[in-house]
Amino acid sequence: MDADNSSADALSTIWKHSYKGGEWRSCVNKSSGGLPESNGYIYVEANGGLNQQRILICNAVAVAGFLNATLLIPNFHFHSIWRDPSKFGDIYDEDYFISTLENDVRVVDKIPLYLMEWFDHNMTNVYNFRVKAWSSIHYYEEVVLRRLLEEKVIRISPFANRLSFDAPPAVQQLRCLANYEALRFSNPILTLGEALVSRMKERSVNHGGKYVSVHLRFEEDMVAFSCCVCDGGEQEEKNMIAARERGWKGKFTKPGRTICPGAIRLNGKCPLTPLEVPWTTRVRLLPHRFKIKQPNLMHELLIIVHEK
Repeated sequence: MDADNSSADALSTIWKHSYKGGEWRSCVNKSSGGLPESNGYIYVEANGGLNQQRILICNAVAVAGFLNATLLIPNFHFHSIWRDPSKFGDIYDEDYFISTLENDVRVVDKIPLYLMEWFDHNMTNVYNFRVKAWSSIHYYEEVVLRRLLEEKVIRISPFANRLSFDAPPAVQQLRCLANYEALRFSNPILTLGEALVSRMKERSVNHGGKYVSVHLRFEEDMVAFSCCVCDGGEQEEKNMIAARERGWKGKFTKPGRTICPGAIRLNGKCPLTPLEVPWTTRVRLLPHRFKIKQPNLMHELLIIVHEK
């Protein structure tokens, strides 16, 4: 990323590059008129990590808008691994989210008391749809809407990956509106992010203001799911088996299922460890005369770095 204006210049011309014979166009198309009477309230539970939750929120906005429903601010699950108690308002600017969508999708932070009285003020008493993964928007229109009109409040849990990527333009526009306009990080996160970027620019001034930001994504559940061995010995193996069983209960122990960590690594499907990341970064800085003949073999790569 550059500290100068080159990135701004690139952004200003990004829409000029042709695509399939035409031009790129912004997918956001905000409405200006009012909304018809709501068909009811939709409550979704956001599971997964930050990226999965963001996609889920965009899908929830799209579904609510398509069904002319009111969306309750999504509830974030307390993750058993990260143990992060953050709520929607801790991560995103909740008021900004609601106001940005006000002409396209109704969003509220609570359901009216008179409706909650029907369910003894307990969301677990609300009818919960078990929607199949990657369901089409027409499933929501043909099946979910009917129950929404009857119940006036419905719950969809889990909701991650419960809407197909293939959807009509009106649905895609609502997704875009949520992702690119309505979802803005909360002030504490924005302040921290600006401080980090400023610090990286200052410390990279001798390199033209350029820096690289690396997201390691080296977390217990992801490493366990990969079925890779990261040289932690017997204890690591026991921990990963336990983590897989906690998170996916039997998925990896089905009869006939064989796990081959060595083959997975050779196929390039293992995450880099925090130790391997700086090693590979250093390799990229080696003179061009160095040719790595076997990039799949981390051992060969490490020997080159060590000798350098």
